[in-house]
Order: sequence, then structure tokens, then C-alpha cells
Amino acid sequence: MRSRLLQPRSGHRPGGTPGGYLADDVPAPASLRLQLSALQALCRQTFAVRLALLVIGTPFAMANTTDSPSRYAVLTAGVLGTMGSYAMLRDWDRFGPRVLAHPTLMALDLLFGAVLLLTASPASPLAYATVCTPLLSGLLYGWRGAGLFTGLQLAVLLTVYRAWEHRPGAGTSTLLIAGFCIAAGIVGVTLRNLMFRFGTATQALSEATSRLAVAEAVESERARLARELHDSVAKTLHGLALAAEALATSADRAADPQVLGQQATLVAAAARRAASESRDVLTDLRHHTDLTTPQPVDLLTELSARTEDFTSRTSLAARLRHTRTTPPPLSCEKTHDLLAIVSEALENAHRHAQATEVVVEVEDSADALRLRVTDDGVGLPPAFTVNQAARSGHFGLLGMTERAARIGARLHVTRPATGGTEITIDLPLPTPQTPRQEAVHA
Repeated sequence: MRSRLLQPRSGHRPGGTPGGYLADDVPAPASLRLQLSALQALCRQTFAVRLALLVIGTPFAMANTTDSPSRYAVLTAGVLGTMGSYAMLRDWDRFGPRVLAHPTLMALDLLFGAVLLLTASPASPLAYATVCTPLLSGLLYGWRGAGLFTGLQLAVLLTVYRAWEHRPGAGTSTLLIAGFCIAAGIVGVTLRNLMFRFGTATQALSEATSRLAVAEAVESERARLARELHDSVAKTLHGLALAAEALATSADRAADPQVLGQQATLVAAAARRAASESRDVLTDLRHHTDLTTPQPVDLLTELSARTEDFTSRTSLAARLRHTRTTPPPLSCEKTHDLLAIVSEALENAHRHAQATEVVVEVEDSADALRLRVTDDGVGLPPAFTVNQAARSGHFGLLGMTERAARIGARLHVTRPATGGTEITIDLPLPTPQTPRQEAVHA
């Protein structure tokens, strides 16, 4: 059934010029699940109406028969027509594909209806069952099928009219039914084409939405990778470059071999650190690709380790203060981004602020977590913005802002009255539900 519905009953004119709305059927879209279901429902409803009209109109046809052979013929046509309509209504999935593949079955059904209509009159309820044939042909076969079966139905009506023209009102009833047949054929094809147009538009919208989602996902992943590289490998490579420059300067001045050895050890350590951070970034990317669940990280423990490592690497005092020993429950993604923001703030204090001390504070309440990184350095320039930093090639503050926005936190950069720079991250926490609330949600 699907393959027949997907085939337009009449194509474009030679040369690719459209032949007008009434000349061509709308090409079926590639995906028609919704449209097929709607067409099947319309066809089954049409057969239901036809079945009801046959049941009501067959007695009128039998009442007009006088001899036994004609009565048997009318009864046979009525029974076959009724059974065919009932079978199509009840088991469309089984018989529908055969009607689609063999339009002659529709012609045979039309013949049964013609036999009944010839013995009844154009004014009987049976005449209205003829309207269903053009409607079904339009729904199933398009303009060409609708034109063929509507023409055959009109020929049947003309034959019936000539047989009953002596009866008053036969001409008016025949014209009325003929008009209904023509309108039903047009309506059937119009509904079919509207469904196909809707399917094409829906498919195009779905493809555009998919492309947009892919583009957004790619852009988000690129921004995330840029933040990870900036917060880890880029900084280490910058330090490696400075150490290498110092080693080259010392070598040019024929410095003490012990000093050269120390500087070479520094370069090697920075290179190993860059390699380790590169592996960490690749491992994180692998976790995202494989959709594996990362191991949970304790926020306070990791903050303590990072402040100690920062102090040992930079000789800049970094202290951690917190109000409780058990951190609030956070997802791995939120913990990772909070740690990255704090690490970036520490590095900025070391590289740009000329600070002598940095304090990392963790405060939490029932509904929020606050992290504050304060240094006693020179502070940011007046009216300094994130966009200005990004345009000047410094993407640290931009990455911190993006990370905070991704986890639903608010980041504020201020200059305290005592000087320096204060970076505050406010992260709302989910409100714990009471057992009564959980029962209501359940």
C-alpha cells in the first residue's frame, strides 16, 4: 500500500514545466507515516458511509424487481457490495493494498453498485452511495484515477436516468448526484495532495531543525573544547615557552651549568605537565563520546588540592576557607566547571594581578552555593568588560562566564574597597523535597 501511495498518478509535463494544479498530483514526501494513517482513516470512513447507504438502499432496489432472476441479481449485487465495504472497513490492512494495486477491483465494485442503482431509482438513498466511488478514487489514485472513475460513475448515472426518465424528479436527482460525484472526486484528490504537501513541509521543517540542532551541538562542543584547552594546555604551554626563553638566555650568557640544569628541568617538567593535561583533555573528550559516566569528584577535597598545587608552583600564597566539611551534592559537570572557574581565577591572580595572596572561600546555604576568589593585586582596569578581554585575545574571563552560564550559576567580577579583584560564583541548589512532596509528585 505504501509503495502505491508514494507513486504520483500523473507526472510533470515534458521539459519540467508544471501543468497546473489540476494536471499534476503532488509528489509524495519520503516519509509518510502520518499521511498514510490519515488517508487510511479517510478511506475507512468513506467505506463505512458506503456500507450504511448500501444497507439502507438495497431494499429499495429489491422492491422494484418483479421476477426471480432480477431479484436474485439485485440480492447478489447487494450482498457482494455490502460484504466488500465491510471487509474494507474491518480489514483495511489486508484488502487495502490489493485495491491500490488493482484498480479493477474498484471498477468491479462500481459495477455492483450500477446493478443496484438500475433497479432502484436516482431518487433512492442508494444513489448517494455512488458519491463514495469518486471520493475513494481521488484519495487512492490521484487526478487520473479520480477522472476515470468519476467518468464511469457519470456514465452509470446517465444509464440509470434513461431507465427512469419517466419518473417525476429523476432528472433533478440525477443532476444532483452527478454534481456530488464531480465534487467528491475533486475533494478526494485535494485532500490527498494537501496531506502530501503537509508531509513535505513537515519533512523539510524536521530536516532544518535537525541541521540546526547539529550546528548548535558542534558550536557548543567547539566552545567547550576551547575552554578546556585554554584552562589547561594553553597556560602550561605559555609557561613552557617562558621557561624555554629563560633557558636560551642563560645559555647565551654562558651561565652556571647548575642554573642551566635547573632551567632545563623546569622546561622538562612543563612539557610533562602539558602532555598530562593533553591526556586529560583527550580522556574527557572520550568520556563525552562514549557517553560514559565520569567518577564523582569531591569539591572541597579538589579545591584544597588545587590551592596547594597552585602555591607550590607559583610561590603565591593561596588559602581555602569553607563553612562545613561536607560539600553539597553536585553533578560531575557542575563540579568540573566550578573547579575550572576557580583555577582560572587563581591563574589570573598569578599572571596579571601581581597579587601576594589569594583566598578561596566556599559558603553554602539551603538553596545556594557561593564560591569567592579574592586577591590583593592591582585589580581590573575601570569599565573593563568580557567582550573587551575577548577582543584583545584574552579568553579566560569569557570562558569563566560561559562555564557559569552553562551550569546555571551567576558570575560577578568586582573590585573591593580594599583593592584587588573579587570573583563570585553563585550557584542555586535544588530544594530538597519533603516526603509529602515526593508522595504528591509520585
